Amino acid sequence: MKTTITTYLLVAFGAMFMVHAQDNDQNIEQEEYMEFNDRKNVVHGVYLGLTMGYGEVDGDDAFMGGLKVAYVANQQFEVGFVGNFIYSDQDIYNTALSQREDLIGGYGGLHLEPIFFSKSRVNLSFPLLVGAGAIGYIDDHFDNVYYEEDFDEDDFDPFFVAEPGVNLLFNVSRYLQLEAGVKYRFTSKVDLRPNGIENVNGFSAGIGIKVGVFNMGRNRYKKNI
Repeated sequence: MKTTITTYLLVAFGAMFMVHAQDNDQNIEQEEYMEFNDRKNVVHGVYLGLTMGYGEVDGDDAFMGGLKVAYVANQQFEVGFVGNFIYSDQDIYNTALSQREDLIGGYGGLHLEPIFFSKSRVNLSFPLLVGAGAIGYIDDHFDNVYYEEDFDEDDFDPFFVAEPGVNLLFNVSRYLQLEAGVKYRFTSKVDLRPNGIENVNGFSAGIGIKVGVFNMGRNRYKKNI
C-alpha cells in the first residue's frame, strides 16, 4: 500500500516538473512585470477544483474523487467547500442477500488550507476538511448493464469526518494550479450490516487541478527595456 502511494506521488510530481520545463518562456515574460506602487495589495482568488485519489479503507483499496470551490485570501489561505466520493473494493459476503458487496459513499464539508511560500512557483500547504458523510454497501456487480440497485436510507450510515493533509501546489499560471499530496481521514464509528467495518479511516494520496483566478488585485506595469 505504501509503495503504491509513493509511486503515485512520484508520477504526479514528475508530471508537474514537465509542465514547469514547458513554462520557462512564460516565466521570462512574466519577469518583465512588477508592482507599480508601494502599497501592499491584498490579492484575492477564487477557483473550482477537481481531485482524484487512491487510498485504503480497512486495509482494502479505495478510490476517491472530489469537487471543491474556494476563496483564496492573499495567496496565503483558502476557505471553501468540498465534496468527495469514495468507493472501496471490500468484497464482503452478505449472507442475508447471498451476494458480495463493496463500500460506497460520500462526504463533504468546510475546506481550510493555509499556504506557505506563496510567492514561489511551488507552494506547501496543509489542507483540512471538517464535515460529515454517509457510507453503505453495494452489490459488486453494479457495473453490469442489466443490474439495478434499489437504495434505501437504511442501507447507509452517517459519520463525522476530519481529514488533514499536506500538499504541494504548483502554479502553472494565474488561472491554473496543480496539486499533489497525502491525507489521512478520521471518521466517527459507523454501524453497517453484516460484517460491517467500524469506521472509514485511512490514508490516501491524490492529485488535483484548480481552475480560476489566483491573483486578482495585483497591480503591475511593464518595465522599459
